[in-house]
Amino acid sequence: MKAGISDLLAPLAALAAVTSVVPAASAKEGAETVVDAREAAPEEFRAWVDARAGTGQPVHWVAEGGVYEFPTGRKLFGMVGFDSSRVFWPSSPGEPVVHLTRKTFAYTDPETGEILKEYNGQPVSPIAYPYQMITYRFEDGVIFADVEQGTGDAIQKIKAVDGLRYRWVGKDTLAVTAPIFLDFPMANGARYEAWENYDFFLHRPGTVDLPYQMSWQRFGSLPPWAGKGKAIYHLVSWRVDRHEDFPPAILEWAKAEMPMWLQPPADIAEVRHLQQDTAGEAWAK
Repeated sequence: MKAGISDLLAPLAALAAVTSVVPAASAKEGAETVVDAREAAPEEFRAWVDARAGTGQPVHWVAEGGVYEFPTGRKLFGMVGFDSSRVFWPSSPGEPVVHLTRKTFAYTDPETGEILKEYNGQPVSPIAYPYQMITYRFEDGVIFADVEQGTGDAIQKIKAVDGLRYRWVGKDTLAVTAPIFLDFPMANGARYEAWENYDFFLHRPGTVDLPYQMSWQRFGSLPPWAGKGKAIYHLVSWRVDRHEDFPPAILEWAKAEMPMWLQPPADIAEVRHLQQDTAGEAWAK
């Protein structure tokens, strides 16, 4: 992940209190609960982790949006989806924080909103990551997010070069920006090139009904089943802490077709299992 960094313009003490403080779980099953590292963390680091991954119990980011033809702007597809996350703080202050997540997104008919299973005779499958393991570290006042994903020989470990950028929008909203520039060779000799940008908006408690919000944009190629050409992807996302707070259509789809994604990975041991080739068949169910 690549991103920029700017200095904070104001303290984050109020943002750290947006969620209730409950003990974080241990990454090792059955180990003692550890809260010291979280309590000792710098306020800006603790506020970001609390918002993105919660403080112990699973949290979910649901999303709705669309895919638009470039450069005409014509809407090609809708998109819906969600991720489920949990956090593991380390036993010692200053060590990395582990964020485990699953994410899945489906393409929908641009007019009816129905989940697409087929398009022009081609099968359409949901985007489905059975895990991502994100490691947050705070160094010299900068938050870095290293990502591990994939299975078998295709496991990727993406170490952040730059950090997350912060700025206040007014006095009640902290904007956290993470742009990602993707450029790497593929097995067929072509290059995979795309740009993505995440803008998280963390609001002070009591100012809005949903204090954690995010806007995601992407410029890149259409999925192979949709044909050739470039497209603009856009999603608006917000955090909920209960399945009951999902948009009904997304929850219905998740329960029927993607139940595994309604809970994040339990621990790092589950991630290591999923990284084995034999775990691949469970990725879409």
